[in-house]
Amino acid sequence: MIQYSLKALSADELSYKVNPIKAAPDTKFEIKPAFARQIRQANENPKINIVILECKIESTEESPKPFDLKVRFVGVFEVENMTTDEDRRIFAINATETIFPYLRATITNLTADALIPPLMLPVVPGATLFPEDRGQNRYTLNFDPTVLN
Repeated sequence: MIQYSLKALSADELSYKVNPIKAAPDTKFEIKPAFARQIRQANENPKINIVILECKIESTEESPKPFDLKVRFVGVFEVENMTTDEDRRIFAINATETIFPYLRATITNLTADALIPPLMLPVVPGATLFPEDRGQNRYTLNFDPTVLN
């Protein structure tokens, strides 16, 4: 049975930039965060796994946004008994669930500190953020608070 523990967590990058957009005061922008994750095993110690979880919100010409935001966290985990692909999938989901609340809180604080209405991402299971984690259950991630998954 796989066992893991979080040994260290740090914010690797926190950035917020205002975009000069001309819009009416009641304009609503569609804010869709993009998530990315990398998992690497340390060369010197195969029990150490580094998990990088990132969230980006970027303005484009097709989809302008009032700000750009990037938050990246790095977690260092000690993992034992991870031998199969299913073990690696379970670890990826659990590591995501461990780091995501910190990422979520940081995004809320970063936007509040920028003196805009705080962006509050929903509480979601780690298995819903990345399609490769969904497996047979096929969860969906929906940021519309009026829709239930």
